[in-house]
Formats: sequence, structure tokens, C-alpha cells
Amino acid sequence: MRRAPQLQVTDDERTQLRQWARGRRTPVRLALRATMILLAAEGHENRHIAAAVGTSRQTVGLWRQRFATHRLVGLEHDAPRGGRPPRRRQALEAQILHATTQTRPPAATHWSTRTLARHLGTNPTLVQRVWQAHGLKPHLVRPFKLSRDPHFQEKVADVVGLYLNPPEHALVLSVDEKSQIQALDRTQPGLPMKKGRWGTMTHDYKRHGTTTLFAALSMLDGTVIGDCMPRHRHQEFLRFLKKIDAETPPALDLHLILDNYAPHKHPTVRRWVRRHPRVHLHFIPTSSSWLNTVERWFRDLTERRIRRGVFHSVPELIQAIEAYLRHYNVAPKPFVWTKSAQDILAKVHRARGALDKTRTA
Repeated sequence: MRRAPQLQVTDDERTQLRQWARGRRTPVRLALRATMILLAAEGHENRHIAAAVGTSRQTVGLWRQRFATHRLVGLEHDAPRGGRPPRRRQALEAQILHATTQTRPPAATHWSTRTLARHLGTNPTLVQRVWQAHGLKPHLVRPFKLSRDPHFQEKVADVVGLYLNPPEHALVLSVDEKSQIQALDRTQPGLPMKKGRWGTMTHDYKRHGTTTLFAALSMLDGTVIGDCMPRHRHQEFLRFLKKIDAETPPALDLHLILDNYAPHKHPTVRRWVRRHPRVHLHFIPTSSSWLNTVERWFRDLTERRIRRGVFHSVPELIQAIEAYLRHYNVAPKPFVWTKSAQDILAKVHRARGALDKTRTA
């Protein structure tokens, strides 16, 4: 009897095969192929493998040979099919792509699978497959705006330079305020989460007032200096600057990264900065909040403590925020900036080109 040779599988290939065989999101056909190759690598015969996975001996032999010839790529991708190319389907896919990206349905802002299928005389399943293959999601939109700051390049280079190459004997702090944090109380208690059911909360609420959180995120170790105040004028911002000055090592210069909110540039604030030469203010470009890393920390605060919280008063909300601050600062995690100024400017240049084409179209 002819015996199939034992397959030689490297450690990296074995790791990938096990991931495919056990992955919950791996396509069934790929998981089956990976299982067959793993069993073949252990020395099992084709007939035993076929019985174990519920297929034919010929199928096992086919994929054993495919792996021996093309390795992992041979399992992941099917071989080209014979016959004439399906030209009608290719033309229909081109129509789907053109209609999705270049046209809009009447009395609507975007296509759905059903409306586009009805428009082109095809079925929604094909539309969905084409969209998925090309990464199209007409129902989603992402906020986007290009800064019009005339000093955009200089400011990006300045701020990113502080992130990537901070000065010696200095502390870089990302500073901002999260204003109008509402103390919201739900009209009914929510149901707790249990097996097979999400936790619930009512869609309506009672407002009990607001507070503003001033925060300074250290780019060195991730610690946050924070303070809640009832308003966010230049007087409150100046109080927070004094708090930063008092809670940081006096021997270090302070480089504060800020947005262009008017209280940050108030004459009173500027006079205070001039009297404290160790404090240096660096302003990000307009419409560029993504350049201020403390915004990322604000998102964590909102998702983990505020959005699903129930607060019966503003003092209770402030107490919750301060508790989150203390807990976070026990084991802070710094936010590491990786993009260079050149990469950012190149991406913005491409975006401007695409926007100009849209305007002239």
C-alpha cells in the first residue's frame, strides 16, 4: 500500500495552523484544512485523518499536496477555477461600486443593500458581498475636518517634537478642560446584567447641574493632575495653573500643550506666565483636538465612569471623578505618541488634495 510522506512543519507554521484550527472566527473550510495538516504532520495516514474530520481520503490527499507545494498560502487561498471568467458578474460588481461611491439614491443620503439592489435589478446578498470585499460601509460616517490654521505646520512640528523628543530637565503636560459634565440621575433604577441579558438604564434622566474638570496629563509617566470647578473662565484656568505649579518638581521646566480656547490666552494668564519663566505654553492648531493627548484620557473617563453613572447631585459627580483620578494615578499608563510630524503633514496634504478634487467635481 502506498503511504503518504510525513509533512515537515516549522514552528511558525504549526502556530499559525493551530490558530486557524481553533479560531472561533476562522472560516470553517480553513479550520478543516489546518486540522488535516496538523494531523498529517503527526504522522497519521490519510484514511485516518479523513475519518477523524469527516471528509474523504482524496480531499485529505489534495490538501496535503497543496500544503507541501504552497505551504500556508496554499491553504488560505483556493486555486484559480477553470472556465470562462464571469464577465456579467464583473460588470455588475463594477456598477455596484460606481453607484455606491459616486451616486446617491433619491430622497436619501446613502444607499442600503436593498435600495441599491432594487435600483440595479440584483439581489441584496450580492451587494453586501461586494461592499464587504471592498471595505465599503455607506451607513457609517466619520467626523473629519482640516485645520485652517495659517501656522499649522509650525504648531504640529512644535507639539509633536515635544511628544517624541521632550527637552531635558523638563516636564511635558497635555492640558485641557472637560466642560459641562452633567450630573445625570436616571428616572428608574436599571436592571443588573445577568447571563443572557445586558444591563439596562432608562433613556430619560434628570439633570442636577454640571461641573468642569481641568486636567493635565504627564507625557512622562501618565499621571494626571485634575481639579473640578463650577465654571471654565480664565480665573479658573489660572487657579489650575497655580495648582500645576505647586504639584510639580520646582526644578523642572513645564511645557504645557493647550488648545486655542480664549481663557488660555487671556492677558491675565499671559502676565502670570511671564512671571513664571519655567512655564511655557504651546498651542495646537485650530480644529486639531486629536493632537492633545489628554483628550484620549477624557474619553476613558467618560466611558468608564461618567456615561453609565448615576449621580444625584453635582458633589456626588465630583466625588466620583476624584475617586477615578486617585484610582488611575495608583498605576498610571503613559500615552505614547508614535507619529512623526512629517507623517502627519503628508497625510494632511493627501486629505487636502482629495478635498480639493471633491470641491471641483
